Amino acid sequence: MGDTPKPPAPLDPPLPHEQVRFAHNSERQFARLLDFYGIEWQYEPRTFTLERDKAGNPVQAFSPDFYLPAYDLYIEITTLNQKLVTKKNRKARRLQELYPEVKIRVFYQRDYLSLLMKYGLEPPSQLVPEGDAPPFWLADPPGSASSAAAAAKAARSAEEKSGEPGSKQRPKSA
Repeated sequence: MGDTPKPPAPLDPPLPHEQVRFAHNSERQFARLLDFYGIEWQYEPRTFTLERDKAGNPVQAFSPDFYLPAYDLYIEITTLNQKLVTKKNRKARRLQELYPEVKIRVFYQRDYLSLLMKYGLEPPSQLVPEGDAPPFWLADPPGSASSAAAAAKAARSAEEKSGEPGSKQRPKSA
């Protein structure tokens, strides 16, 4: 009697970061890191009204990138130019003024690059010229010397382009 073939093994369900369409690669990488460590997160789950007009209609609002329920903490990631960083800082301060019970943390480019180097994740797409970074599935394993070196190279490249350590790269003009 012949062996009956076994049914194929079920595929692992997709991880949460694989089910969300993120505005930026840095948000996807942050979610990927949270998934790896089993930290529950929600992407832009709430919009806070920061300013209303005389009729009571919202005229300015803020939707932090992530909410970590276990920590009751909102996180805003900003890896772009200084003008946006200033705007996001202003919104985060205003959020705390109006909603003092809400905890928020802004992750800056230096925080993000530190995570990339520490955990060997891919360099952020907005800091690496197109074609310079291999897709993450072809990159060296996390923690390898070359993956950390690639993240450090991206950080140095951004600094050299701007002329200041830790400063943000400006987007190209159209």
